[in-house]
Amino acid sequence: MNETNERPPEILPRPGGATIAYRRLDGKTPGVMFLGGLMSDMQGTKALELENYCRAAGRAFIRFDYQGHGESSGNFADGTIGSWAEDALTVFDECTEGSQILVGSSMGGWTMLLTALARPDRVAGMIGIAAAPDFTEDLMWDRFDDVIRGTLEREGVYYEPSEFGDKPYTITKALIEDGRNHLLLRRPIALHCPVRLLHGMRDDSVPWMTSSRIAEKLMAEDVRIFLVKDGDHRLSRDKDIAQLKLTLDELFSEL
Repeated sequence: MNETNERPPEILPRPGGATIAYRRLDGKTPGVMFLGGLMSDMQGTKALELENYCRAAGRAFIRFDYQGHGESSGNFADGTIGSWAEDALTVFDECTEGSQILVGSSMGGWTMLLTALARPDRVAGMIGIAAAPDFTEDLMWDRFDDVIRGTLEREGVYYEPSEFGDKPYTITKALIEDGRNHLLLRRPIALHCPVRLLHGMRDDSVPWMTSSRIAEKLMAEDVRIFLVKDGDHRLSRDKDIAQLKLTLDELFSEL
C-alpha cells in the first residue's frame, strides 16, 4: 500500500501489456538495487531505509515490485522463480547503469544470485538478508507431508498459512516445478564479488544455516556471515537496519 506522501512509481512495460513498477534515485555508482521477498513489496521497511541511506549518500538506488506483487501488474499465483528472476534482470538491465550492489531479502536472495550470475561484470557486491535460494525445494517440497503434496498434485495449488499476516502463501505446483530449474545450492556458484550474508538465528522461515550453505557454495573468497542471535526472518528492527547500513558502508569502503 502506498504511503500518502509516496510518489507514483515509474512503470516498465513488458510484453502482453504487463508492467513492472519501480522507484529509483539517480546518483553515483556503484548503485544499490533492492530485491524483495515472496509476497512482499517495495514499500517495506528495508527498501525504504535503503532508499534513505542512498539519498543521503548521493548514491543511485532502485527498488521494484515483481509481477503479481505490490504495484506491478499480474496475479501472484501466476508467478514462478523464473518469471520473478526475469523481472529482476529486466529492471537491472533497463533501469540501472554501471556497477551495482545487490541487496536481496529472503526470496530476493535467490533472485539476487540469479541476477549476478547473468550479469557478473556489473555486480560489485551482494548482501543477502535471510537469503533463501532453493527454498521451493528445500523449505517447501522437502518439508511437505503426503497430504500437502497430494493437494498440489491434484489441485495445482496449496494455501500455506503465513506467520506474517492473515493472507496465506499461494503455493502452486508450477512454482515448485519451475524452482527446480533454478536451484543453486547443489553445485558451486560461480560468483567472485564480495558477499555479506545477514541472518537472524530466530528465523522461523529460513534456517540461518542456509547462509552457511550459500557461503560454502560461492566461489568468491570474500564472503562473510553476520548472525543475529535474537534476529527474526525480517531483520527490520532499528538495530537490524543499522547493521545493514554498516555492512553497506564497509562494502563501499572496500570497493
